[in-house]
Amino acid sequence: MNDINTFIQGMPKVELHIHIEGSLEPDLMFTLAERNGVVLRFKSVEEVRTAYEFTDLQSFLDIYYEGASVLLEEDDFYDMTWAYLEKVSSQNVRHSEIFFDPQTHTDRGVPFEVVIRGIRRAQEDAEQELNITSRLIMCFLRHLSAAAAMQILEQALPYKEWIVGVGLDSSEVGNPPSKFTGVFDAARAEGFFTVAHAGEEGPPEYVWQALDMLQVKRIDHGVRSESDPMLVDRLVREQIPLTVCPLSNIKLRGFEKMADHNLKRLLDLGLCVTVNSDDPAYFGGYMTENFLAVQESLGLDQGDLFRLARNAVQASFISQQEKKRLLDELSEYFKQ
Repeated sequence: MNDINTFIQGMPKVELHIHIEGSLEPDLMFTLAERNGVVLRFKSVEEVRTAYEFTDLQSFLDIYYEGASVLLEEDDFYDMTWAYLEKVSSQNVRHSEIFFDPQTHTDRGVPFEVVIRGIRRAQEDAEQELNITSRLIMCFLRHLSAAAAMQILEQALPYKEWIVGVGLDSSEVGNPPSKFTGVFDAARAEGFFTVAHAGEEGPPEYVWQALDMLQVKRIDHGVRSESDPMLVDRLVREQIPLTVCPLSNIKLRGFEKMADHNLKRLLDLGLCVTVNSDDPAYFGGYMTENFLAVQESLGLDQGDLFRLARNAVQASFISQQEKKRLLDELSEYFKQ
């Protein structure tokens, strides 16, 4: 690889862990606030960016939910989703599986259909105009009740054909996956794939619960699984994908610096590790920046990059035909 930056930029990519509300850049946040008459406590884009110094997951979530307050109309959700898809298509992301948090909006009085229709329109336009495919995963906010999650699942059912799966996010510690067993049973009965955030700040036990109680197809984050050898053995044996978000882990103090990150160790142990951006507007980077950060700090070679990119294709919720097309494109790229 003569120029690793150029190589990584051009590499075909699949993203499996992106919160669409976390892609809301400060300049668009201010534009929407002005359009909707929402008063923010920040006076400028620069002041917002300065506030992005987090001590843990909760300190981030406090600002994340405040930023989402500017999203009120269908066009707001369209503009946010389009901006993300346009950005990542320029980084050669070929497919993205996007988390959205309807409760963040319905609890503010924004109807479910306003949220999903705006996002869906942007997905359709991006597929036509930018040649990027995407799927939607609806996440339940784990700091709220299981009953509230069940209510939002019921609201989602008229839009089933637009949603490929359900997930679990927000404040992890103190909100174990076991709290949502009934909701996930109901979601699987409706034909949804299931995923869950586990092992980001929470213990390996939460990963076990997500696998056994929620029967998830992927673990979002999962970096703390390393401290449980039996869990690592299972993740390797069953090839359960981990949607790892390196810049997020550093920004939220999961690791002190990127050189301390366990992504390369997990990959070398045989886990199905993938690279993702999580909340790129808040954590300082989209897919290319995340790949560049881990390559530089962890000394990833071309084989490592190929495995990470291939894992993401294989872990996605697209058809075997679509996977083959992307894997062929990936193989061709790495032959150059």
